[in-house]
Formats: sequence, C-alpha cells, structure tokens
Amino acid sequence: MGESLSSLSVKELKQLENRLERGITRIRSKKHELLFAEIEYMQKREAELQNDNIYLRAKVAENERAQQEVIVSTGAEFDALPTYDSRNYYHVNMLEGASHYSHHQDQTALHLGYEMKDNSAAKNLI
Repeated sequence: MGESLSSLSVKELKQLENRLERGITRIRSKKHELLFAEIEYMQKREAELQNDNIYLRAKVAENERAQQEVIVSTGAEFDALPTYDSRNYYHVNMLEGASHYSHHQDQTALHLGYEMKDNSAAKNLI
C-alpha cells in the first residue's frame, strides 16, 4: 500500500498528508455530530419515559384508591372473613414441634456411613 509513496516528492507527500488530515477531521466531525444527535435523542427518550412512569404511577395509585373504596364500602361483608397475615402463617404448634430438632444444629460433622474406631487400623490400611 505504501510502495507507491516512494516515488512522491516532499511537496506531494505534504499535500497527501494535508488531505489525509482534512479527511480525518471531517470523519471525526461527523462522528461527533452523530454522537451528539444520539445523546439528544436519548435525553428526549429519557424525559418521555419519566413522564410515562409518572403517569403509570398515578394510574396505579388511582386503582389502589378505588379498590380501597370498594373494600371500605363493602367492609361489613369482609368482617366475617379471618384476616391473613403472612407473618403468622405457621401455626404455633408447628413452631413448637420443631424444637426437638435443635440438638442436631450443634453437630457440624458430616457422617458418610462409616466410622473409624481405631487410628492404628487406619494406619495399617495405608
């Protein structure tokens, strides 16, 4: 690619260098122009998404208020139903029944189904 450059004079090489620099400058300028346009588009898109988010949050809050009003207006019907609290899901007897497992929590050894009763027997195997 650079073989044909050897026949050029110093003046021609300078002209070529200037043309290359101008070309690189135009390419960089176009690149920056495209990047700034993309940034501007993304900023507009961000604002649109934020507005959509605000709108959707308002709709959710409005639906929750409407559901709350329905519950309050028909509250007498729901008084007969027991309330559900996930913190009290397990019955007290179930929790008390788990106490017999507590002595196993202190054991950290892993049992693989065999025991070595005598270290001398193990040394003889080696």
